[in-house]
Amino acid sequence: MNCFKTARVLLVAALAFAAFGPAARAQNFPTRPLHLIMPYSPGGIIDFAGRVVAQKLGDVLGQTVVPENRPGAGGIVGVDYVAHSAPDGYNIVIMDPAIVINPTLQKSMPYDIFKDLVTISIVNSSPEVLVVAPQLGIKTYAQLVAYGKANPGKLNYASAGVGTSPHLAAAMWTLRTGINATHVPYKGVGPSFIDLMSNKVQMEFSSIAGALPFTSKGSVIPLATTGTTRSPVYPDLPTVAESGLPGYNVDLWLGIYGPAGMPPAVLAKLNAGINKALQDDQLRAAFAKFGLTPRGTSLAEGAAFTKEEYEKWRKVIIDGHITLD
Repeated sequence: MNCFKTARVLLVAALAFAAFGPAARAQNFPTRPLHLIMPYSPGGIIDFAGRVVAQKLGDVLGQTVVPENRPGAGGIVGVDYVAHSAPDGYNIVIMDPAIVINPTLQKSMPYDIFKDLVTISIVNSSPEVLVVAPQLGIKTYAQLVAYGKANPGKLNYASAGVGTSPHLAAAMWTLRTGINATHVPYKGVGPSFIDLMSNKVQMEFSSIAGALPFTSKGSVIPLATTGTTRSPVYPDLPTVAESGLPGYNVDLWLGIYGPAGMPPAVLAKLNAGINKALQDDQLRAAFAKFGLTPRGTSLAEGAAFTKEEYEKWRKVIIDGHITLD
């Protein structure tokens, strides 16, 4: 009888421990290094921002955060790796708007961004800048619109590739203004600016980091930025919205995502840790050099923002008949 009682007590204790174990691990998180996946090759904004965030997040959490490049398929490979990782918070990914663009642009996806991933925090905001070839003789946004409407089909706009944020920014601009312009995709920002400087293409929406070396020398002419407020990098430039296209807003934001199903305590610690890291003075100074404004969101705000961006770019891709073919 005592043996049965002892066995019963041990069984109850084992079950209690099994139930308590995950909760205890979540409360103690993190107990080993985390990996922040950067789904592009070294170099570029994600690589830069990811390494800065990894260092500062590690300081906040008291645990190493390893920045790790996993490039491939326009960011899909790295995001897929995290989407199918164990939902314990030790593998997270930093990604740009391609995370909400790819599901509409690609014919098939290995993950569902709303079922397999959770938004931990939106890291930053960064508008694009609209630039034109100096040979056009255009100095203001209004002059560009007037020229485009008076000369249908004569404007060619460059981008870093089909379906990239700069491409979709221009596509949305042509849809909203009714201007007939031709897309000329390039393999990266560098080659596009070489042709923009020589007027082989006439305009481009670009990341601030990509455009700044050229606008600072006067090699191309900046006309407007694409955010809801003026950029501190180009404080004298109006936004596209204030220049006559109300509601126009393009943000080259970065967000940090994790696999769905993470314990609430882990999600809360990661969200709080990222948002605290984004307040670091050194991080803010480093971000400012590339036109990045630290942001930080609650879990609910981040999820809502991701959904809004998905819907916005889905409409542009469908209305603009944009395909990878």
